[in-house]
Amino acid sequence: MGTVALGTSGTTAADVVAVARGNARIELTEEARSALAASREIVDALAAKPDPVYGVSTGFGALASRHIGPDLRAQLQRNIVRSHAAGMGPRVEREVVRALMFLRLKTVCSGHTGVRPEVAQTMADVLNAGITPVVHEYGSLGCSGDLAPLSHCALTLMGEGDAEGPDGELRPAGELLAAHGITPVELREKEGLALLNGTDGMLGMLVMALADLENLYKSADVTAALTLEALLGTDKVLAPELHAIRPHPGQAASAANMLAVLAGSGLTGHHQDDAPRVQDAYSVRCAPQVAGAGRDTMTHARTVAERELAAAVDNPVVLPDGRVESNGNFHGAPVAYVLDFLAIAAADLGSIAERRTDRLLDKNRSHGLPPFLADDAGVDSGLMIAQYTQAALVSEMKRLAVPASADSIPSSAMQEDHVSMGWSAARKLRTAVDNLTRIVAIELYAATRAVELREGLTPAPATRAVIEAVRKAGVEGPGPDRFLAPDLAAADAFVRSGALLAAVEPVTGPLA
Repeated sequence: MGTVALGTSGTTAADVVAVARGNARIELTEEARSALAASREIVDALAAKPDPVYGVSTGFGALASRHIGPDLRAQLQRNIVRSHAAGMGPRVEREVVRALMFLRLKTVCSGHTGVRPEVAQTMADVLNAGITPVVHEYGSLGCSGDLAPLSHCALTLMGEGDAEGPDGELRPAGELLAAHGITPVELREKEGLALLNGTDGMLGMLVMALADLENLYKSADVTAALTLEALLGTDKVLAPELHAIRPHPGQAASAANMLAVLAGSGLTGHHQDDAPRVQDAYSVRCAPQVAGAGRDTMTHARTVAERELAAAVDNPVVLPDGRVESNGNFHGAPVAYVLDFLAIAAADLGSIAERRTDRLLDKNRSHGLPPFLADDAGVDSGLMIAQYTQAALVSEMKRLAVPASADSIPSSAMQEDHVSMGWSAARKLRTAVDNLTRIVAIELYAATRAVELREGLTPAPATRAVIEAVRKAGVEGPGPDRFLAPDLAAADAFVRSGALLAAVEPVTGPLA
């Protein structure tokens, strides 16, 4: 599993994925413990003064004007967690909850939140024990933090609500903590607020989406190359000198990947044979431009993610000079925008992949391939309905590309009168990434079958490696009609697991 050490300076995307998906253990460094203790001393000193300090001795949000006496402050912190744990709908995936908790702990360890070291250690203990709070789909507006999701996590730290144990069973959180020797926390001044005031859910989903999309964009370059090959297209449009004169880095990388996959192909360049073509269709010829624009969007999104991973997002924050200051850093706009940008780019990548698949199946545009790649067209339907499935996925991708971050619904009696909807942007991006994987898998399925139907022509060595690997993975080749869903599921698993890239890269070298 490995171990991730948390200090005061943030964390990395690799560490987020390791904790969320790989169950890596978390250790707090001495640096973090010292910073936690120092910031707590500042909060304790302010709590002892008669003057009200927001988050320490006042109410919250629209109720911030009320000064809370020392005898009610522990109750105030418990109440904010209980009342804000108001999510509804289906449960959020385990990996999302783990990323959410880990990223909140990352900010806590920065020393800017005023949380005691023992609370931070309890957060780490819960993650290390494999305990996953129940978090629901709806409840975050992406401003003042992912409030409801983080509150459900904080509720578990208090030993309340329900959580999932490492065995996958749902039990009362108090029972799970006791079973793992973890003492529930009793929250003190500012701690309740500090546990639920961050962009951690949307950030965690952004980090994991970027990890998945890196695999998918490379995979899409491979399937686009296979389709170009199956359509007897020209690889001259992939020449690096053509992409150098329009210097978008992503475009150049996609073209280079496609060229590497097609190296040594006996199928490319036949566009001037029996039915001459001056140019290939846009979906083939412009594949690097579309995929490349998405890659460049990912580069920007990574920059935003890296800045957030280095950030301490809380309100108020404890500054090194002893001030505790209110701020607006919890607003999710920077993360929400790039989540939406990625959904738009993913929809376009899915759309162009579907157009290539449709071209492979249409005898009027496939340059000699049988209708629908069927064995006996008319008796057999071939891959006709596989393209229907792909089209349905693309249609949903287009709906998911509608920005969430362009919306805002005021809340908290108009105190929180502009919100980011970043959590919603992240949730729909996860669905988009899932759908894109299936779309790429269907193109892979069609393109490999089409290449095999080009009898008498020798595909590229990389293509042969893909076909051999995908057939071993249970994805059948050309032949009479059969139950298609298992083949498509096997192709999906082949792309999703990274097996497609694992088959190609020993031949091509690492793809960009």
